[in-house]
Amino acid sequence: MIRRLIALILILGLIGVGAAAWISRDWWGDGPLQAETSIRVEKGDTLAAAARRLEKAGAIRSTTNFLRFARRFGSEDPIRAGEFQFPPHVSGAQILDILQHGTPVQRLVTIPEGMASILVYERLMAVPELTGQIAVPAEGSVLPDSYSYEAGEPRAAVLARMQTAMRRALDEAWAARKPTTVARTPREALILASIVEKETGVASERPMVASVYTNRVREGMKLQADPTVIYPITKGKPLGRRIRRSELNAVNGYNTYASAGLPAGPIANPSRAAIEAVLDPAKSAALYFVADGKGGHVFAKTLAEHNANVQRFYAIRRSRGEM
Repeated sequence: MIRRLIALILILGLIGVGAAAWISRDWWGDGPLQAETSIRVEKGDTLAAAARRLEKAGAIRSTTNFLRFARRFGSEDPIRAGEFQFPPHVSGAQILDILQHGTPVQRLVTIPEGMASILVYERLMAVPELTGQIAVPAEGSVLPDSYSYEAGEPRAAVLARMQTAMRRALDEAWAARKPTTVARTPREALILASIVEKETGVASERPMVASVYTNRVREGMKLQADPTVIYPITKGKPLGRRIRRSELNAVNGYNTYASAGLPAGPIANPSRAAIEAVLDPAKSAALYFVADGKGGHVFAKTLAEHNANVQRFYAIRRSRGEM
């Protein structure tokens, strides 16, 4: 009798050891995932729905066992929606913790300040994780910034966020405009800001460049902004060569060498800072500016001053072998 009892105890012990080893392997031990994998959890998904996706991706061996162990050994915290990254051989316990407390993968698409809409379109179309088609957005309708998106999200939804951001930025800047601006409408502010954005890559110069164009509008002078000559030719892409005389003389609604006043529309997507600059330009009587050879510009009140600045710039270029 004693021998039978001992044998039974040994058998039960062996069963317990085997069960513990099985649980340890399937819950705390290395999982079957062979390579780093992203798995998406949709909003409203249950743990069971997520587990089925995990099993299909090879991250867990069994949905049933994963759920059983999760109920017994895991936290009761809810799982989060989003895209999650799982490393190779991640355990079931680690998977549950990632689903409940991990940070979803953040994907960003960046629209630089002054990017033209045709390039915004090309950038969005080149993101492989996005889906669906879009048209080229209206010029000036997108606010330059970095925007998060989720794998599988429609491109139209991401573009809509960019355009909503621009409408809000323009409305806020317009509400805070100063009496010194020459923009009579938010659209005029957008048009002038797009020129300022294309004329300088130095953030601190925006109010001064805005002041030059503000003064020219007040004086009834032509803006004579090179980017407005290029825009009808390339729709905002780089020209890749010098502007031709025939292009400087072309009358097309955009060329501010041929016509006075603002062009027919924006020539790029300006930043919030450029919009604010044209709505609160620097206090200056400057009417001209030219590159200073160091990445910025030098400003002048008179044509004589400007011509002297131009000659200095030419001298710099000649010393570099550029002319």
